[in-house]
Amino acid sequence: MDIFFLILSFAIMIIGIIGSVIPVLPGPLSSWIGLCVFSNISNVQVSNKLLVITFVIAFGIFILDYIIPIYTSKKFGASKYGIIGASVGTVIGLFFPPFGIIFGAIIGAISGELFLNKNLKKSFKAAIGVFLGLLISGFSKALISVIYLVIYIKLFLDNFTNLF
Repeated sequence: MDIFFLILSFAIMIIGIIGSVIPVLPGPLSSWIGLCVFSNISNVQVSNKLLVITFVIAFGIFILDYIIPIYTSKKFGASKYGIIGASVGTVIGLFFPPFGIIFGAIIGAISGELFLNKNLKKSFKAAIGVFLGLLISGFSKALISVIYLVIYIKLFLDNFTNLF
């Protein structure tokens, strides 16, 4: 059973890395689940404090992933229509990987802003805000997921003799 948990935890860690790039999967939360599954292997010692801290960070990044693009959009002058357009574009973009999400959000933001005020310059400025928000949230998710993978590898190496 321990080998099953070891393989499962590693697979979930990989899903976490992939999820940091693909918005359908919650990257850092998946990576945390991988750490949690690993901690349930018999003879493996993982600090509960580490699990709590990494969960709080993963959950915080999960929440910020939705807030950051909206915040940067508003900072660049996006209206409610621009944000709704970016959201709809992101959902539609999910069906056109790998860059559909980015292009969908940008095109959606531009469309939403054009629908509201017909000002192309303001529409592009709002789209830049959406793009920066997606970039920042994607980078933060990827960074946390990679850090969790490094923690996983360190825990694996520290407990190697207990595993085999």
